[in-house]
Amino acid sequence: ATVKMDREFEDIDSEGRWQKLYLDIRNQSHECSYKVAKYPENRTRNRYRDVSPFDHSRVKLRNTENDYINASLIVMEEAQRSYILTQGPLRNTCGHFWLMIWEQKTRAVIMLNRVIEKGSEKCAQYWPTAEERDMTFRDTHFTVTLLSEDIKSYYTTRLLELQNMSTGEKREICHFHYTAWPDFGVPESPASFLNFLFKVRESGGLGEDQGPAVVHCSAGIGRSGTFSLVDTCMVLLDKRKDWSSVDIKSVLLDMRKYRMGLIQTPDQLRFSYMAVLEGARHIRDDSSLQKRWQETRTEPPDATQSSTHRSTEQCNGSQRAGPEGADHRQDGKAAAQPPHKDEELDGSATHKRCREDSSVKTAQSKHRTNDAERKRKR
Repeated sequence: ATVKMDREFEDIDSEGRWQKLYLDIRNQSHECSYKVAKYPENRTRNRYRDVSPFDHSRVKLRNTENDYINASLIVMEEAQRSYILTQGPLRNTCGHFWLMIWEQKTRAVIMLNRVIEKGSEKCAQYWPTAEERDMTFRDTHFTVTLLSEDIKSYYTTRLLELQNMSTGEKREICHFHYTAWPDFGVPESPASFLNFLFKVRESGGLGEDQGPAVVHCSAGIGRSGTFSLVDTCMVLLDKRKDWSSVDIKSVLLDMRKYRMGLIQTPDQLRFSYMAVLEGARHIRDDSSLQKRWQETRTEPPDATQSSTHRSTEQCNGSQRAGPEGADHRQDGKAAAQPPHKDEELDGSATHKRCREDSSVKTAQSKHRTNDAERKRKR
């Protein structure tokens, strides 16, 4: 089965068909209504104007006057996986973010971006640094305390304590922060990404006995879509005897029914296929792969030491944007950012619409295929 998967990958690669496959996926994706995201009172709760959660799958906040948060629940039944894909919190939505985690009984938060990328704030600092130790969100009555932090060369794991100030109840949250995804493109190799994924799995945070894991990047569709797609496909490979029945494209189309625009570039699509292939070999106990994985899992003796300052300042989010960050107005309210060529966007014009009964229209959407879009970051 891995031979067949390898052959399919090589065929697409040698013929340069990733762009075509990516456009096919976008063309076959349908878009359901997202009216609530466009309500005037929710405008300041969206990081990007053209990334909205569908009404049918949006996560609803319960103990607050306005139930809106830019987050989508993705349920992959056969894989027994549930993910909440969400944007990187804005400064004015950090309290909503923690309220959602509390209400959904989430135990694992997976962060795939850095707070500052290319000089712009892509995500608010929603957890305390080692210097602060704790943060309080008075709008939703939560306190977050940093219990421990383990900085590796390409990811950081944190143990956070989330306390409901209204009841006094406390819960521990595992925060997995992948810090090595480049500003443009994709990781050079799937090995470190897969090692990170297995680190998350080992924690039990993706298990069906927990609340859905929260996965985010900046818009919550590009890198977040890649993580969720690879994890789901690997679960299906593990469950099914016939590996050839695991169709990555079909799985992605299923996931796109829950949140628009998952996987943002042909390069991300190619990387997803590579990661699933590498993971499949791991499942089959390929000895040469096991050796490479062991090398990846073993940190160089000085890697943690030498990367601590760099990671803390640049990768792990203690570097904050100035008071006039791109997504923050002087009146203290966040302003939805316009589409930007460096962001992970998938304009709403690129999707088909479907009626609220989920029937799909057949009208073709126009796709923007110019060079600028191909260079867009997730």
